[in-house]
Amino acid sequence: METFGLFLIGGEDDEQGTLVLHEDRGRTCRLTFRWRDRETETEATDCFEAFCGIQRVLETEGLIPFCYGASLNVYPSSMARDMGRGLKAYRITEGKHARKEDLVFIFDQGPDVIPASVDMQRRFFDDWVAAPRA
Repeated sequence: METFGLFLIGGEDDEQGTLVLHEDRGRTCRLTFRWRDRETETEATDCFEAFCGIQRVLETEGLIPFCYGASLNVYPSSMARDMGRGLKAYRITEGKHARKEDLVFIFDQGPDVIPASVDMQRRFFDDWVAAPRA
């Protein structure tokens, strides 16, 4: 079991929640998120998808976790989801191919995080896939 503190955009100053990544249970990923006096738990085929479930719950309260997994320009490849449990994803740039150096751990934070909703993040990825890249 691993625990991560994540700042919440849209909440009080310096508001944080606690994310718990539970032990590997075969082909699924189980996450628990605690914030304020609440808790939600999700389970999915990979950790990125499970985290999207947590994000959707937080979105109903106007909150977005500040980490790469909730950044507009970050999305996992199929291989990262299948082989890496969706714990790493690529920082993607319009017009450019994703490279190994672009891989980030989804629960890390950095100065290049662009907080976004699950739907905005997916649209950005879909647009990137559809556009030509050099």
